[in-house]
Amino acid sequence: MAKETSVVSDFVAFLNASPTAFHAVDESKRLLRDAGYEQVSEREEWNLEAGNKYFFTRNHSTIVAFAIGKKYVAGNGFHIVGAHTDSPCLKLKPVTKVSKGGCLQVGVQTYGGGLWHTWFDRDLTIAGRVMIRKEKDGSASYSHRLVRLEEPIMRIPTLAIHLDRSANDGFKVNTQTHLLPVLATSIMAEMNKPAAENGPEDVSIVNKSKHHSLLLQMLANQIGCEPDEICDFELQACDTQPGVVAGALKEFVYSGRLDNLCMSFCSLKALIDATFSESSLDDETGVRMVALFDHEEVGSNSAQGAGSPAMFDALSRITSCFGSDSKLIQKAIQRSFLVSADMAHALHPNYMDKHEENHQPKMHGGLVIKHNANQRYATNAVTSFVFREIAQKHNLPIQDFVVRNDMPCGSTIGPILASGVGIRTVDVGAPQLSMHSIREMCAADDVKHSYEHFKVYFQEFSYLDAKIAVDM
Repeated sequence: MAKETSVVSDFVAFLNASPTAFHAVDESKRLLRDAGYEQVSEREEWNLEAGNKYFFTRNHSTIVAFAIGKKYVAGNGFHIVGAHTDSPCLKLKPVTKVSKGGCLQVGVQTYGGGLWHTWFDRDLTIAGRVMIRKEKDGSASYSHRLVRLEEPIMRIPTLAIHLDRSANDGFKVNTQTHLLPVLATSIMAEMNKPAAENGPEDVSIVNKSKHHSLLLQMLANQIGCEPDEICDFELQACDTQPGVVAGALKEFVYSGRLDNLCMSFCSLKALIDATFSESSLDDETGVRMVALFDHEEVGSNSAQGAGSPAMFDALSRITSCFGSDSKLIQKAIQRSFLVSADMAHALHPNYMDKHEENHQPKMHGGLVIKHNANQRYATNAVTSFVFREIAQKHNLPIQDFVVRNDMPCGSTIGPILASGVGIRTVDVGAPQLSMHSIREMCAADDVKHSYEHFKVYFQEFSYLDAKIAVDM
């Protein structure tokens, strides 16, 4: 029980440290470094050694970590779990300055397919990254800094029922006009202006015309810089309510961003624990890897998304460090296996008809293998067998999901990587409710089940794969 509690409590801590994809990568870096992983840069040459552990980041919103088996030779396979760091949210626009009705508001744009009505009447703050300019001895340098304002600073208020009597009959959110958070009232913002603002400019003309001075000053105070040193930013609105273990029997995790930080954390912790001891990689012939991508929620088509060459580049560079034959990468890919891990839809007791009768994943039921004949998921009989066999050997629960024939099916990074790289893939995920809400829920047990399943996958895939005969 102690182990289970540790995994779940560590997961909640990870959630609360990761309001954005940038923060999730930063927290992942900390965990990896603590476990002895060495950072390498895609801009530099790699000098890798069998038995060692490494990671790299791309855009600081995607991270790839890998441990090379002591018996690895070029052309051997990669055993990968892939997930994503991003979640649906409200991102700040390039020009955020909005003033209406005596209020200062913040211009935002929708990111991904969020349940936007859940963002109303929540205590919101801002987090993300800021580009900073520093000048010293007449020379300027530039860096990005992560920022998170801890206190609630804004809110999206609903309209009173008295002014819209039909609201309970079905409120349709206008994402352009209804979703602007209120930052302050104009009169209070004017009264609380720093004295310097009435004298010389302390904020660049460009920034002052694009953003409220109040917002820039709050960011600068948090970072420890001057407002006019802020060159640009990528920020998003975040709920300030922390993730918790909750429910009458403390069986659930309530939090935002379970999709997909749950799978990101479970795969990362599984990799770390499967490579932690000195002897962990003694008999490993392959490379154990976790790849956490940005931009899955919007199609993965970016330099740091699963649709980019990031995965192939990593496999190719690792292979080439141990062998000069360019054909070895094709051999390695055919020996590799990807677990595409993205949260699954648990059966909702109030909407039973939304699930196909024979495929109703339930919380506490373990990881869900996702199937779709039209390749919205990349699972096939061989790849599902591998994952199911591991579950049965270790007495881990496993479930299956197929969407109803009369409903559209979502997708994951699985088909993108399976088709783009040519790697065998199974799509799985822990079951959850309220997917894409600002506040989601899953079973604490399934966090433990996911972690344990990924861990034994890393430890045993090489042995199991040697017994499977396909394309012979």
